[in-house]
Amino acid sequence: MTGAASDDPAFLYEHAPCGHLSTTPDGMIVRVNDTFLAWTGHARDDLVGRRRFVDLLPVGDRIFHETHYAPTLRMLGAAREIALEIVRADGRRMPVLVTSVLDRDDTGRPVGVRSAVFDVTERRRYEHEVLAAKRRAEASEARAVQLAQTLQQTLIPPTPPRIPGLDVAAAYRPAGDGRHVGGDFYDVFQVAVDDWVVVLGDVQGKGADAAVVTALARYTVRAASVDHHVPSEVLHTLDEVLRRADTDRFCTAVLVRLRRVAGAWRATVASGGHPLPLLRRPGGGARPVGGYGHVLGIVPAATFVDTEVVLGAGDALVLFTDGVTEGRRGTLLYGAERLAEVVDAHRGTAAATTDAILADVMAFQSDDARDDIAVVTVAVG
Repeated sequence: MTGAASDDPAFLYEHAPCGHLSTTPDGMIVRVNDTFLAWTGHARDDLVGRRRFVDLLPVGDRIFHETHYAPTLRMLGAAREIALEIVRADGRRMPVLVTSVLDRDDTGRPVGVRSAVFDVTERRRYEHEVLAAKRRAEASEARAVQLAQTLQQTLIPPTPPRIPGLDVAAAYRPAGDGRHVGGDFYDVFQVAVDDWVVVLGDVQGKGADAAVVTALARYTVRAASVDHHVPSEVLHTLDEVLRRADTDRFCTAVLVRLRRVAGAWRATVASGGHPLPLLRRPGGGARPVGGYGHVLGIVPAATFVDTEVVLGAGDALVLFTDGVTEGRRGTLLYGAERLAEVVDAHRGTAAATTDAILADVMAFQSDDARDDIAVVTVAVG
């Protein structure tokens, strides 16, 4: 189309990229362009002078028209981008956005309404697809969270076992609202008579993938503890398993082997990149025990150190994840010094010490844990 035809106002009106309607103040259609007729399938003679704009709307939109659209137009003189549906000649509905202007004469009396109608069928379809995709994603996330939480419940014993001669307590607090499972885990299990293993670890990351690696770590420790008598050898096995596994997640862990020999408990401690346990003795302050080893699952030739201590009456070992010492209040860290002070101040049962640590680190963070927290306390009765 060239020349006068393309510039002719009548042609531009009739073939505009949007529908045009003109009505009387009470809504009777007096003019309609070809675009609107082509979209809706209505004939011009069936609309002009015969039907009102509101007659082209489904029942729900008619109510909206009378209660919101028309009053807004009368009060403000314009109504912009109103979402409605137009009923086509064949009964199908076409989603539209309508912008209308109320024309007045020199005395201010309404003389007509001019409306531009935009077909938003594709936009509405896209919005529905986006909403459906969002709902599918939310449902998928909910299933993944439920799966991970269910899996983690199998990784953390609900209560530590009863060990004659020892008092054991544990606590676990996930980060944030607790919906997304983290990688902290602990386990306390028996290998033989008067021979027990305590392990506490932290797998990098959160979610179902971290939970899977957590399960692998926990059950590897259980299996390796049967074949190996010192914690360092168990950690070597776990390190090898993680490096060969199809995962890029690493792990830290601290392992304590507890044996009762001639009536006295001997604890052998080894750490794989994990914070060292605190040893508290009667009349003395809590202090770290053991030697650091490499993080598990990263270094090809990792090394680990076994440290043995004899535990007497009143002694206690406190194992914890870095969610305790790295708890934050603004720029302040909870820190190892504050943890030692809490351990020293609560010398009752293992549960009393464990509960005091959890309560204090949560209070320090205003009950908003930014990382998972796990604590295990083993005390000699």
